[in-house]
Order: sequence, then structure tokens, then C-alpha cells
Amino acid sequence: MIAARELRKTYGSNVVIDGVSFILGGGQCLALLGPNGAGKTTLLRILATLLRPTAGSLLVGGVDALREPERVRPLLGMVAHGSYVYEDLTARENLRFWETMRGGDASPARLMAALGQVELDGVADERVRTFSAGMKRRLALARVLLAEARVLLLDEPFTGLDRRGRKWVSEFLQAFKTAGGAAVVATHSFGGGLGVADRVGILMGGRLLVDRPAVDLSGAELHRLYESLTESIETGP
Repeated sequence: MIAARELRKTYGSNVVIDGVSFILGGGQCLALLGPNGAGKTTLLRILATLLRPTAGSLLVGGVDALREPERVRPLLGMVAHGSYVYEDLTARENLRFWETMRGGDASPARLMAALGQVELDGVADERVRTFSAGMKRRLALARVLLAEARVLLLDEPFTGLDRRGRKWVSEFLQAFKTAGGAAVVATHSFGGGLGVADRVGILMGGRLLVDRPAVDLSGAELHRLYESLTESIETGP
């Protein structure tokens, strides 16, 4: 579903993404670990075709995402670090607005079906400002379901969630994978997303220093590897 090759993003002399390459198939989840400032959000924005790389190539669903981003965008769903919902609108009104803006089907039955999938149908007509962080995250994911995205890009989806909220997001990701979707989950937390990840990547200083099957790394091994890489980046050669 995603084939990134030698992606690079620079701003003047500042290198933010430095030669990132990976392939991710349908039914797979890549957990992308890295400290704040590692380039995770920039990489997600490139994958989402919201930011053009300085160099490199990107295929999504077999389509050249740099030459034909308009063909790729219907396949993509991105939920940024903030949920970006409209607090003064109801859950149903948020979905209707999003679908209308993208030219989708905003029929009442379809909106309610999406809210039901994220367990918000019971609060469809309540103002979003009354929602918890987890409920707002679920509303943002309902937008992805409406768009029928096949590639899901999540930026720190577990931040600010309680245990129940983290469990719900993990189950959502598992179901998305089972249906054949591909997901990239960027996080700086070892507690979020690793349980459903098929691969674990470590991004530091804009470079993908590790990309390994999750089954090959125990929690303790991953911690040790992450700490050693962090230490080497901080101390330099």
C-alpha cells in the first residue's frame, strides 16, 4: 500500500527527513517511534500528500503520490495529534460538514452508521465541547471511516487517553488491519500502538534507523535499542 524510497525534506540547510525508505503492505501496521523533533509529523504529512518532499519517491496503492496526489488522497485518512473537531457543533454536524466539504455522501443514515462504528451514535446530537479526549479522537476516526480510507496515518493517537480510550483505539486499528488496511502510527510512547504493530520503526534526526518486525523485539529489547540510539544521536560521533 505504501512504498517510500529515499524521502528527503529540507528547509534551507535544515534536514528534517533524511533518506527514509520503507514498504508497508495491506493488513500491516508500522509503529513509528521517535522523540519529539525526530521528524515523525513531517514524514506523516509527506505520506498524506500534504507536504511535498525535497527528493525521493512515494507510491500509495501503486499510484505515484508525488505526480498524482489527487488520485491518492481518496485512499488516505490522517488523524493529526489534535483531533481538529469543531467544538460548538454536534458529532453529527461535524461529520456532515466534513463529508459535504469533500463532496461525499452526507446522508443521515450514513452519518449515523459511521458514528455507530465508533460508539458515538448515542451522543450524535451532543456538542463536541462536552466530549472527552477519547471521544473526540473517535469522532475524528469516524471521518476516516466515512472516507473509506485504505491507508491510515495517525499522529500520537494515544496521547491524553485513559486506559479505556487506548484500548478502543488499539481495537480500532486491529479491525482496520483485518479489513486489509495499512496504518502508520507515529508515537513517542512505548505504551501506544506497539500491541497492534507488525513492524516497529525508530526515527531519529530524520533518519529511519530501525525498521524491524515487531515479533523480533521484546519490550525490553526495544527499550534498550531506543535508548542506545538516543544516546548515540545526542553524543554524536
